[in-house]
This record gives sequence, C-alpha cells and structure tokens, in this order.
Amino acid sequence: MDLTQLLSPSAVKATSSVSSKKRLFLTMGEIAADAFGIDMEESVSALLEREGLGPTGVGKGVALPHARLRDLDEIRGVFLKLDKPLDFESVDRQPVDLVFGLFAPRNAGVEHLKALALVSRTMRDASICSKLRANSDPVALHAILTEAPSSRAA
Repeated sequence: MDLTQLLSPSAVKATSSVSSKKRLFLTMGEIAADAFGIDMEESVSALLEREGLGPTGVGKGVALPHARLRDLDEIRGVFLKLDKPLDFESVDRQPVDLVFGLFAPRNAGVEHLKALALVSRTMRDASICSKLRANSDPVALHAILTEAPSSRAA
C-alpha cells in the first residue's frame, strides 16, 4: 500500500475558508464526495463521531482525522493545507495547518490501521511537512505526498 492508492489528485486542496473543526469536516466531506463519490452526510457525521472520542491532532501542526463508513469499498484519503491554522486540541496544543483525513470501509480492520500508520509516518517527516507548507498548488502538494519515501509501506 502507498499513498498513490489512497490519495487522488482531486482530493488535495489548499484552502483559507476553514474556521472550525466542523467547517473543516464539511470541506473534507465535500472533497470526498467530489473525488470518490463518498456520501457527504455520512462522512461528516462519522468524522465528528470519531473526533468526539478524542482529538486527532497529532502535533506539530498535523491532524489525522479518520472514520469508517458503511458504503465504502476501499480506503480513501483527503488532504487539506490550511492557509490559517486551526485550533484542533492537538496533543502539543499547537494549531493545525496540515490535515490528512482517511475514510475506510466499516470492516477494513487491519487495512485501516496500516493506512493510518502509513499516513502518520509520512506526516511525521519534518522535511515533507516543510515542503507542504511551502506550497499551495494542489498538484505540487499531491506530488510531495505521493513521491515521499515514507509514503510507501514495505
């Protein structure tokens, strides 16, 4: 599994219109619906439900919201670069500007965890995050994410 399997170029955006977690999840739901045909209401509801269990802000300006969905056949990703960092109740209390969301089938089990680990490894790489923060072009953002050495699992 690698990020090219999870992340379509059409699911990568840079945006300045996000002012809350709920608005972020709505934007992610819109992108997932447009890019993959995922039901927007279900995806937003599932993200909010998961976030209610505990914040998915992992530190250093990165959040990894994720949810399992009923009518999904394969794991899909959405990436957002926020022009204005958002409070995400992250473990280090730092606002978030890089958000990689994952949507997995309800019964994905181990595959969901592998995808989450892959995304986490990629987003922990300081040089990748620096490159992401230095770019706003969705094509460049997609290339940085999918061409990174850590974006490929063994």
